[in-house]
Amino acid sequence: MIRVVFSLVVLALVAAGFGWLADRPGGLVLTVGAYRIETSLAAAAAGLIALVVLIDLAWSILRFVLRLPATIGFLGRSRNRTKGFDAVTRGMIAVGSGDAKLARRSAEEARRRLGAEPLALLLQAQAAQMAGDKSAADGAFRAMLERNDTRLLGLRGLFVEARRRGDSAAAVEHAEEAARLLPSAAWAGEAVLERHCAEGRWTEALAALDRASSGLDRAVVRRRRAVLLTADALAAEPTAPETALAEAKEALKLAPDLAPAAVLAGRLLIARGDLRKASKLLEAAWREAPHPEIADLYVHLRHGDAARDRLARAERLLLLRPDHADARYAVALAALDARDFTRVHSAVQPLLAGRPTVRICLLMARVEEIEHGDTGLVREWLARASRAPRDEAWVADGVASETWMPVSPATGKIDAFRWMRPMPTVGGPGGGGSGDMDAVSASSVSSDAVALPPHSVAPAVTLQDTPEPDMSAARSQDGDRENGASAPVRPSVAAPVAPDPIKPDPRDIVPAVPPSATVAPGTPASPNVSAPSPVPASAPPRPSAQAVAPQSGRPRRSEVVFPLPAAPDDPGPGAEDDPSTPPARLPA
Repeated sequence: MIRVVFSLVVLALVAAGFGWLADRPGGLVLTVGAYRIETSLAAAAAGLIALVVLIDLAWSILRFVLRLPATIGFLGRSRNRTKGFDAVTRGMIAVGSGDAKLARRSAEEARRRLGAEPLALLLQAQAAQMAGDKSAADGAFRAMLERNDTRLLGLRGLFVEARRRGDSAAAVEHAEEAARLLPSAAWAGEAVLERHCAEGRWTEALAALDRASSGLDRAVVRRRRAVLLTADALAAEPTAPETALAEAKEALKLAPDLAPAAVLAGRLLIARGDLRKASKLLEAAWREAPHPEIADLYVHLRHGDAARDRLARAERLLLLRPDHADARYAVALAALDARDFTRVHSAVQPLLAGRPTVRICLLMARVEEIEHGDTGLVREWLARASRAPRDEAWVADGVASETWMPVSPATGKIDAFRWMRPMPTVGGPGGGGSGDMDAVSASSVSSDAVALPPHSVAPAVTLQDTPEPDMSAARSQDGDRENGASAPVRPSVAAPVAPDPIKPDPRDIVPAVPPSATVAPGTPASPNVSAPSPVPASAPPRPSAQAVAPQSGRPRRSEVVFPLPAAPDDPGPGAEDDPSTPPARLPA
């Protein structure tokens, strides 16, 4: 619109000028040699304008003729460039689709037509990487270093190639150069940070994190700084406890749920004698993220305290987090030290629902040993512990550790460890490696093999409130055995089988304790731990469960006891009545 108005204004001015000249009489006389030219003023102006136009037209034609070779060359180069970028497009699509042959051919065409164009160099490097030509890829990335606009890209490519070769020194060198060129480059800062962490240089790692913080999320930076501060504090604890305490407190401010920082700060405060500050710090950390190490440190806050005082502190943790298993476990341990078995059972009862973990089974074995001296139940809980789910641990990249570490030993990743339950292993605790053998029955064993069922599942029994049976005969047999006299193997004392409202989990049924199992001195031998003997076809069936008599004269409370598995030579209850079951034979 502005151009149209401007053109109209110019035309109006020209018309006005010609009108002004037409209204003004006058003439122009031009004498050139023998020639004399007389004309009016308007005609002279029109002729002058026409002459200017002709001169301009002639100059334009002459300039076009002079520039024709350059124009033809420019058109050729433009066409070649267009074809080169088309080749780059085809090559990138081929790289994305996995067509290495087309990518390599397109890269060659792009290099021939575009030369050192950044996209052509990038395509050449990508095609070489797809083809496995490391030298060609390295050459393409080094060619990028010669241009200012592609230098960072070349360093990134050389960094990746060095890590693929396993040359960590070269990789870190390229990353450090890239970090100097662009401090906000996240990959460069990450590589430098990982290198410092792998070498344990926590101060340099903190400086590298500060340089690379602009390219990372704020929450990630705070968490990593807390982890690095905790690692530096752990390293400085033996030599500079005050510095370690300050760093641990700063780490807790940045990440209140970082349990290792809380444990370290609490330990340093206790060593300094600030028990009140340590108690408040540990309570705050327990509210934020309960952890067994926090509970253990809080319960044993003051050395020399009575067991009742430790139990009171454990109860305080349970009040702060009544729904957490670690709180109940801490109360159970403290109550066991105080010999308050009623409180032990009330604290551990919710933890027995479902499948108790290894530590719960071991705790129950200790309880049975201390409270009743019941060797049979102790062995039963120890056997359950061998098949129980694993407890929580520090896990990072498939690696489980009892202690926290700032970086993963497998990948070098910062803040990789998480407090969680490890994945079950085949055949290990909590796994299902041998559980698949539960379905094997005695009838499936050939007649040439010894019938050794891996798991003999027997129904649970309920011990009624009955007085202690007479164990004098058993004690006399034990005494004879100790004196060297031979005595027959004692049969199991069978308990009346009653319907069990709570059936045990079949996965908790474990093989019997082998005869070579270690028995505490002074404990009576268990009937189930005996030398294997052949089972004749006419022998009466063995009882499927065993009642263990209490040690005290008072009647025991009714409780559900998980059955002990049958001896290894027992083909299972009822197998003797089955005519198709061959008698078990010992190997020669």
